[in-house]
Amino acid sequence: MSNQAQQPKCVTSFPRPVEGAPADENTAQIIDLLQEHLHLAREGKLRSIAVVSVSADGAAIGTQWSCAHGDSASLIGKLTVLTHDLMAARK
Repeated sequence: MSNQAQQPKCVTSFPRPVEGAPADENTAQIIDLLQEHLHLAREGKLRSIAVVSVSADGAAIGTQWSCAHGDSASLIGKLTVLTHDLMAARK
């Protein structure tokens, strides 16, 4: 087993919400959504989460997920469908 695998994973909590006015309404919505999910995660109310990120210019789409055992196939499938829909909508 590697040295990294033996070390416990550390989670850094964010003690307060992001301060300062967001640049625009879209940015504010993204920040609010992320803060809501951080709050739920801190309370242990989330089992899995999946995220599709689209760059500001629409050129890049990324998918990320963190999930409990057994959720991965469902989350990956839904992210794949959503990503394809987003890519098709760009054309």
